[in-house]
Amino acid sequence: MSRRRDKASPSMAAAAMSLVQLERWLQDRVERRPVATSLPVLDGYIAAIVAGPVSISPLDWICPLLAIDADAFNHGGTPEFAAISAAAQHHNAISKTLSTNPDRFEPIHQRKPNGDVDARPWCLGFHAAMRPRISAWAPLLDTRNVNQPPFFVLEGMDITDGGRTNEGECQHRLCTPRLCSRSDT
Repeated sequence: MSRRRDKASPSMAAAAMSLVQLERWLQDRVERRPVATSLPVLDGYIAAIVAGPVSISPLDWICPLLAIDADAFNHGGTPEFAAISAAAQHHNAISKTLSTNPDRFEPIHQRKPNGDVDARPWCLGFHAAMRPRISAWAPLLDTRNVNQPPFFVLEGMDITDGGRTNEGECQHRLCTPRLCSRSDT
């Protein structure tokens, strides 16, 4: 029986760019249309991948997240591979936190000019990861199902309208009190 590792392999850790570098890299490739163009979007997306009701192959979520081809997984030493490694490390960190101490998870949020938390980019990332498998998420979103309490509630989110509410603001409440670190709650 093999022992489960808690840390990324040394080669993955050495190859990964920092999250700050990853955000810059994502912003430089906006024209390629990655799902994530900022750390909060990336963080929300990866949180949904980790917490979601179905397992998803890394190729199936990393490629659209970063707007890369699957072949990038085969070429170490490239900026694309460093971005893949950073996303995988962030996935592993979120997974470890949510599985061992979920109350300690804190999403990465931007701040509005007035200093308030702007949760919308994080929500949009979370929703982007849900969208391709929304039928698998449906039982977790059904607040009427008394036998299965919702894993979380995205209040005011219209799944058919890209996650926007009438006011255009993302309003969410998640089951773990600290999962959403909103300053206005």
